[in-house]
Amino acid sequence: MAGLPSLAPKGRLAIIAGKGFLPLYVAKAAQQAGEAPLILALANESDHSFDGFEAVSVGVGDLSAIERLFREKGITRVILSGGVARRPDWRDIHPTFRTILKVPSVVRTLLSGGDDSVLQMVIKLIEAMGCEVLGAHDIVPGLLAKTGPIGANTPSDDDRRDIDSASEAAKRLGELDIGQGAVSVGGRVVALEGVEGTDRMLERVTALRAEGRISARRKGVLVKLCKPQQDMRADLPTIGPSTVENVVRAGLAGIAVEAGRALVLEEAKMIAAADAAGIFVCGIDPGLPQGGL
Repeated sequence: MAGLPSLAPKGRLAIIAGKGFLPLYVAKAAQQAGEAPLILALANESDHSFDGFEAVSVGVGDLSAIERLFREKGITRVILSGGVARRPDWRDIHPTFRTILKVPSVVRTLLSGGDDSVLQMVIKLIEAMGCEVLGAHDIVPGLLAKTGPIGANTPSDDDRRDIDSASEAAKRLGELDIGQGAVSVGGRVVALEGVEGTDRMLERVTALRAEGRISARRKGVLVKLCKPQQDMRADLPTIGPSTVENVVRAGLAGIAVEAGRALVLEEAKMIAAADAAGIFVCGIDPGLPQGGL
């Protein structure tokens, strides 16, 4: 994160922090770039300590508290970072005066909308508070995956066929606003990511392998793509060292993510783990054959 350019002063930055390492990583990068970010740690979701930062715990649906903090702290820019495992119950929603009329549509979206629909709604609510919503990559541009191998290992011809197969499945899954990931083994899609997330999907693959439901002779590939309709400012596909660990447990040959539209966390640590395990990690253009490699 060294050598990041200073950000032009445009009002204070807030990071709404959910689960995972990404919010802390972005907060540190913003601090190194001369920001003094305010961390809004989502109650029962955020799982990291933000020592050295001004941090406040807020409820996921507490729009009133969030807008008050934005106003009191001079917030004009906001990053949505990290996962949210539980959607708020309608009783958890505390609207502001100007969002009262939007509560029925908010509740409908929470009850029946896909993840992308919910994120679009959240972005619009924050923009209605007078703030600009940024992507994590706007603060840390080096997080975006690049095209080609990320590490010492490259996919074989069989792996490339699995990349194509899983890419097509992930694209269709994204069009339905369900998930971002798919696993293909021997050209056959064996797992699709649902609301449980990538790690739990890989746990299923590990279990299926142990039960003999997936060939022990063939490796297979994990592919993660942006949903076709996805807003780049939130919930981009993300991989890191823990993804490598779970891919190794599942007996897969490697990981392919969408270049320019997926985040790579702790890249040096992730590459070291992948190289040690003999698996590949690569950035792809899913519109090209053989995974765009």
